[in-house]
Amino acid sequence: VQLQASGGGLVQAGGSLRLSCAVSGHTFNRQTVAWFRQSLGKEREFVAAIRWSGHTYYADSVEGRFTISKDNAKTTVYLLMNSLRSEDTAVYYCAADPSIILSSIRMYSQHDYWGQGTLVTVSS
Repeated sequence: VQLQASGGGLVQAGGSLRLSCAVSGHTFNRQTVAWFRQSLGKEREFVAAIRWSGHTYYADSVEGRFTISKDNAKTTVYLLMNSLRSEDTAVYYCAADPSIILSSIRMYSQHDYWGQGTLVTVSS
């Protein structure tokens, strides 16, 4: 499975960005795809995930501000980020796994395939 993350950039606090994760190399509609982020000096943390069924999951810190979605025809997962805050500044990574169990979705060590990351910088 190959993943290509894009869409990062510099945005002012309160603004919006949409990240994309293009997935190839495996049956897309059977994948669970997740977004994680890592800021300087911190551990990689879970942001959001979408199961093959369409069920979505969010970290408490982004619930209500971020929306994860997918386009099966384009084999792409999106992360729409609204009301961005300075603490959202991080490198964002997408991860995919066709067999991850629900209880492991929020654990970065349990995802098998990773994209290269895209930097999001929120200026205050």
